[in-house]
Amino acid sequence: MTVLPAGTEVDYQVTWLEMARRPDYPFPHLPATHPATLLRAEAAPRWYFLALYDAVGRDYAWEDAHDRDPAEVQGWLDDAEVDLYTLLAHGWPQGFFMLDSRETGICNLAYFGLVPEAVGQGLGSFLLRTAILMAWERPGVRKLTVNTCTLDHPRALQTYQRHGFEPVRREAFTRVLKRDRDLTRIPD
Repeated sequence: MTVLPAGTEVDYQVTWLEMARRPDYPFPHLPATHPATLLRAEAAPRWYFLALYDAVGRDYAWEDAHDRDPAEVQGWLDDAEVDLYTLLAHGWPQGFFMLDSRETGICNLAYFGLVPEAVGQGLGSFLLRTAILMAWERPGVRKLTVNTCTLDHPRALQTYQRHGFEPVRREAFTRVLKRDRDLTRIPD
């Protein structure tokens, strides 16, 4: 079966990862064949975040942000310790990441990903390295965290590990899909 219909119960595993020191690699250069710009959103409205969230996460069952109270989501976006960055090319978003430094000494890579049309073009490594290094430049950061799950891109966990994160905890969960999940859209 290539489509899991809404209402299907799925088992998945979440892995929490940490990075305890700034990596040695330098800030990356954009692939020469993909001129793009990275912009920090100022006073991002909730709809903008949800549009990026859906564009990147729809195929990976990213649904939780829609369940959160709209005022809570907007308050999170408005917090001075939370930043949303969008990678733009060809006039439209290629991907985004969010850094959340509300916890003293810790920066959480709260969201990270590319839209399906940008996957496989060398932008993911550029964006992830940039996110990691920007996180480490935030004042007082002593640890960088991120989590991923088995519903995410099949290479998400190994990609985070390749860029310097180490798993610190795993936990199994079950959820009921709220939208159809087309497995044919998920790259290998």
